[in-house]
Amino acid sequence: MTYSYRFVFITTLFVTCLLAANILIVKQVSVAGITLPAAIVIFPLSYIFGDVLTEVYGYSQARRVIWLGFFCNLLLVIAIWVVGILPPASIFEAQAAYDRILGNTPRFLIASFLAYLAGEFVNSYIMAKMKLLTGGRWLWMRTIGSTIAGEGVDTVIVLGVSFAGVLSPEVIISMIFWHWLLKTAYEALATPLTYFLVGYLKKAEKLDTYDCGTNFNPLRAD
Repeated sequence: MTYSYRFVFITTLFVTCLLAANILIVKQVSVAGITLPAAIVIFPLSYIFGDVLTEVYGYSQARRVIWLGFFCNLLLVIAIWVVGILPPASIFEAQAAYDRILGNTPRFLIASFLAYLAGEFVNSYIMAKMKLLTGGRWLWMRTIGSTIAGEGVDTVIVLGVSFAGVLSPEVIISMIFWHWLLKTAYEALATPLTYFLVGYLKKAEKLDTYDCGTNFNPLRAD
């Protein structure tokens, strides 16, 4: 199958947002008194590009990209881990800082991987199904609706798995709510960008995919 440079470009942006988010997540920032992971500045963009991929190219293509992002992230994590356990050179004095910033615990990594796969597949599935139900109308409703579900699943899993037994249920629920709300608001504010990308790609690719008869099994290889 031949992929256009536009498809490769959107795919690259999707994967870049994912990898950057998993590095930036180590820093916590304060927004209007709410503590959030710094990854919030870029991670929601992966949902926007995921919506674009599903809307233009269809669920099957989005499924390939989601798994590509997963394996790219896995490769990054393995590389960071290997470099972390290699003995530092005598001139390198920042091993402790390297371990603190990049040495995520297995629990956080498992939470991140599970949340990513579940959230992205829920987002893409709902986006594709809503397109069929609406006959391709009301793109804004489909992008925001799918994000509400996808980001919700992602946020519940990543924060629930990461902090269960570490923080009180009340704190975890508060974190989940505010993270989910802000990431969904991010998507809503970026709706003009989504419309622009979808409109441009549909016209340039002469493509507008409807997932009639699509097998939505996330593990399917084709």
